[in-house]
Amino acid sequence: MPPTLEHMENVLRPLIVIGAAVLITLAVGWLVDRLLRRADTRHTETPLWGLLRRCRPALQCVLFFGLLRGSYEQAEVFEDHSEGIGRALGLILIGACAWLVVRIAAAIVESTYARYASRSPDPARLRRVRTQVTLIQRVVTAVVGVVAVAAMLLTFPAMRTVGTSMLASAGVLGIVAGIAAQSTLGNLFAGLQIAFGDMVRLGDTVVVDGEWGTIDEITLTFLTVRTWDERRITMPVSYFTSKPFENWSRGGAQMTGTVFFHLDHSAPVAAMRDKLHDILRECPAWDGRDWGLAVTDTTPTTIQVRALATAKDADDIWTVRVTVREQLVGWLADHHAYALPRVMTALAAPPPNGALDHSAPDGTAPRTGRG
Repeated sequence: MPPTLEHMENVLRPLIVIGAAVLITLAVGWLVDRLLRRADTRHTETPLWGLLRRCRPALQCVLFFGLLRGSYEQAEVFEDHSEGIGRALGLILIGACAWLVVRIAAAIVESTYARYASRSPDPARLRRVRTQVTLIQRVVTAVVGVVAVAAMLLTFPAMRTVGTSMLASAGVLGIVAGIAAQSTLGNLFAGLQIAFGDMVRLGDTVVVDGEWGTIDEITLTFLTVRTWDERRITMPVSYFTSKPFENWSRGGAQMTGTVFFHLDHSAPVAAMRDKLHDILRECPAWDGRDWGLAVTDTTPTTIQVRALATAKDADDIWTVRVTVREQLVGWLADHHAYALPRVMTALAAPPPNGALDHSAPDGTAPRTGRG
């Protein structure tokens, strides 16, 4: 064969192989997307087919690198490095397969949650299911990632030998790894316990370490609480399985709030009760279920008055409490200032029988010395 023809063949062969892989990949990707689009149009009751269309890039990567891995030897390019090229394509193919599996699993999980959310009107149950499917998705991603990395390592002959020798000491290594990763494994199992034990869910209102906020994110190892002033507190999930905390969203979102006042004994309690009812009627956050005002304690100088009101959730109960506190204190200051607590002062009573009284009868200081 003339050198020019041989040179042209060496150039055209890889181009043909790569070009054929690209064309087949694009054609299959277009065909799969067309079928999924048609299925999504026919089955509007489930978003699964529309979500699976997001897997098209991962599917095309698997097809492209799979075709190259199976046909690169036919191109007869870089024959001296064919083993390295084949291993590199194999590693990329394993990563692409893991990516495709993760995307398919995410589509199935999101579709399942969307169908459940369309049928269940209970917000608390939706938050519980959302927490569970989120953690399930993270577990699947972690497992697929570990399997993919293990498969990549096993493509190297040296790693197979190491793996065989490691099996003999797997018991000792397992004990050492368990002790070293005790905290991590504890958080991992705590995350699964939170997901399926229904202890805390995404969107729940909680009080932890004196901080009030809502659950913003839950992972297998940590949990994020978003406070009312937009701060994020990151805590290990094991905290919620080992220490007590307040969950205001358990058993329904409705709440009862209280406001305490320390007032003078002459405070007009009956008038305060009527004023509280007027304030609540004008407060949109009050749900109208219950209210009340009562004297709950007394001291030698003040009385303790408790105002009570209800609201549909934690956010509204906060609004009700601050509204009642602000307007009732202002009303007392404007119309019943005498009811506010005061510091009582009085002249000291003289001691009996003139004890310790060394002043003269006319009030002058006593005279000392003779003369």
